Amino acid sequence: MGRRRLLAAALPAVLALALGAAACGTAAGGSDELQIALLLPENKTARYESHDRPAFVDRVQEVCADCETLVSNADQDAAHQQAQAEAALTNGADVLVLDPVDSRSAAVIVRLAHAAGVPVVSYDRLVLDVPVDFHVTFDNEQVGVLQAEVLLAAVGDTGGELVVLNGSPTDDNAALFRRGAHSVLDTAGVTVGAEVDVPDWSPDQAQEAMDRALTTLGRDRVAGVYAANDGVAGGAIAAMKAAGLDPLPPVTGQDAELAAIRRILTGDQYMTVYKAVRTQAEMAADVAVSLARTGEPPDDLRNSWVDNGQGRIPALMLEPVAVTRETIAATVVADGFWSVDEICEGLEQECAVAGLTEGGAP
Repeated sequence: MGRRRLLAAALPAVLALALGAAACGTAAGGSDELQIALLLPENKTARYESHDRPAFVDRVQEVCADCETLVSNADQDAAHQQAQAEAALTNGADVLVLDPVDSRSAAVIVRLAHAAGVPVVSYDRLVLDVPVDFHVTFDNEQVGVLQAEVLLAAVGDTGGELVVLNGSPTDDNAALFRRGAHSVLDTAGVTVGAEVDVPDWSPDQAQEAMDRALTTLGRDRVAGVYAANDGVAGGAIAAMKAAGLDPLPPVTGQDAELAAIRRILTGDQYMTVYKAVRTQAEMAADVAVSLARTGEPPDDLRNSWVDNGQGRIPALMLEPVAVTRETIAATVVADGFWSVDEICEGLEQECAVAGLTEGGAP
């Protein structure tokens, strides 16, 4: 730890200048404590602040009494994330857990950290074109496969065309979701009438893209919507409602956001993909603590390797799960991700029909 702190102190003066503007921490600490920095990419996706942050912080505190956690959120600004990383290094962070805003430009952050002797865990999204020490993620191609398979089953042989709303072009995971989805859609031979990569995963941009698709294709020609996550789904649904579509065609999603689970119950959204984010965050915390203490990731957590353009990276890859109305109870509720009370407030009848509360289907 001492060597890393001396190296961090020797970083260029620009890192120190970034401290006041960029630091945003859960704790700031004494020199004898290990410091772990969690760098989150944005807050348009609800999971990061509602689940990733608290689960990570709690797990670090549980397994490492002499660790402090510095948490920053870049609000979808790659330059701001770099400044936050520089501030964390100036503060003497022993490990960076980095969920990059931009998978390629974040290579600069990794190089700065490694120059200071600080290991980097690539969290959820993979940092490209630079060696990282470990990657904790989900099988992201399988996410796209699940979304496309469920969508095709829901659409059936109704004719019409699909609208495909992919994720942000700066997010490597979005490319994996798209690849998995197209491995199903292309094989099935369905017609994709419009396809857009949604900048920054923005629901507003998704709504605008869906508006354009409805104008181009005609509202009666849209058989289903592949939306890469729940925020994108929400934007697409808002556009279709504004255009007067009733009923709505099946819409996919991802992240099992509370709003999406409630939309599934009301019939506005057909499915989402549940990723055990708390498990992911806790496993990332275990990796980070191991790196802070020993300089090595724990071998027993690696179950895969990924190639980020700079060789094979040891990885923990978790399995995603499709969620429809029929499986809400067995997935997000059974796992404690959302409670029945949270899901069902104001939706008592829909929850009863879905079997989440008494008086409905089993």
